[in-house]
Parts: sequence; C-alpha cells; structure tokens
Amino acid sequence: MPELPEVETVRQTLQPKLTGLKFRGAQVYLPKIIKTPEPEQFIKEIEGKKIIKLSRRGKHLILGLSDRYTLVVHLRMTGSLVYCENDDPPARHTHVIFNLSNGAELRFTDVRQFGQLWLVPNTSLDGLTCLKNLGVEPLEPQFTRDYLKKELRRRHARIKPLLLDQTFIAGLGNIYTDEALHRAKINPERVATTLTPREIASLYHAIRDVLQEGIENRGTTIKDYIDGEGQSGSYQEQLRVYSREGQPCGNCGKIIVKKKVSGRSSYYCPACQKAT
Repeated sequence: MPELPEVETVRQTLQPKLTGLKFRGAQVYLPKIIKTPEPEQFIKEIEGKKIIKLSRRGKHLILGLSDRYTLVVHLRMTGSLVYCENDDPPARHTHVIFNLSNGAELRFTDVRQFGQLWLVPNTSLDGLTCLKNLGVEPLEPQFTRDYLKKELRRRHARIKPLLLDQTFIAGLGNIYTDEALHRAKINPERVATTLTPREIASLYHAIRDVLQEGIENRGTTIKDYIDGEGQSGSYQEQLRVYSREGQPCGNCGKIIVKKKVSGRSSYYCPACQKAT
C-alpha cells in the first residue's frame, strides 16, 4: 500500500503538471471507485473545475479545485494516479480517466480495486470519515517528541499495530513502521507503555528519518507503486528489514525474521530488537 512517502511523491510529481489546468470531462469505468457523489453526478460536477493546488493528508491525496470543491483520492493497496498524454494506451485496470484542458489525461488505475475517490464541496470536507479521524502528521511541527511520549504513556497496545493506527499517526504503514522500529531497536510486540524515554526519543527520530528518506528516494516500489509520472521509487534499495526475511541484519549480522503481529506481517531483527 502506498504510504506517506509514496503519496507525497505522487503529489510532488503531479503538482507542477496539474496546477492551473481544468477538468474537461471524465470517464468512469468502475463506478464503485467513486464514493461520493453518484458516478453520474461526479462526472457532471468535475467538468470545468480548475485545479488550484495539491496537498496530502496521511495517505490521502487532496486536489483543491475551483468553485470551492475538493477531490480526495485514496490509492489504498494498489492504486496509482498518473499524468499521461492522451495518445498513450491506457494501462490495464484503468478505472477513471480525467480529460485535462491541455489535452493530456489523468488516469486512476487500481489492480485490486480498493481505491476510492470523493468529490465534495469544501464545506463538507471536514465531515468525510476518511479524513476527520486522522491522527497527527508525523512530518509536521505538531508531531514532537513530547507529544509522542505523552500519547504512548496512555496507550496499552503493542507498538507495531499502534503505529499503524491512522487515528494515532497519519501516514505510517507496514514498510516505514518496520523500518522505524528497527532503527529505534524496538521489538514490534512491545507494549507502548513499557518504552523508556530514550526509546521513545529514538523512535521519534526514526519515524521522521525514514519518512523523509522515503520521500527523498521517491518512495518504495515493492510491486505496484508508481509516482504521478509512472516512475518507480528507489527506497526499496535502502530498506534494512522490510521484506528481508532470512537476510543478515546490517547492524549485527543476525538473521532477520518475519512474524505476524496483530495480524500484520512484521520484519525485524530479534537480536537488535529484543522482546524485553
């Protein structure tokens, strides 16, 4: 699933291409992708809207439009949003095509068909369930070491599923959570309230560092992810534990293991990240 660095990379690659253009029309080939309004109304409402700016909230891409409307896109597991010339043949599993005022197209493609799009008036934006319950942004100033310490002190949950909880911190997923925990030398099954102040400080810096590195390397492509220009990321070349089961840990040389933690696959070094 595209996580914060991947969605931010999509935003950065699309922003200079889309800003100032208008939607001239749209074709919806998989109606269930459109969450609101109804697909027919979606097509009608999007036409003529000018793209003012692109932003991000957690794993959601947000296109601010004219007439006080907003288009929210959630790529989910395998979604992609790519700027294409209109003579490029559509990729398989292309479910929505937006026609742009410069003759190009913006295409939403999704193999697993879990992606979602919302088109809403700005006055309804705060009421969207997908956005209103999101937690703090980990690269923004409000995410501080003291904030993390305070929140962890009152959370009687395992640290791995807690970090994956989008109402706690927005944007973290399996890849960057595993990488951050490894850097901080914290076992994914540790209970949050057992972390020491030093461990919390290490985790705070690790979260911010791996996310920033992910953005600088244009995201992580394990299988499906591509950016807004159709290009793969390169951060997979720098991963220390994720998807490296059976390989030696770069810190200590011990073998990286894979284990289910609260139903999610977790990669970690049992020597560096001791259970207690």
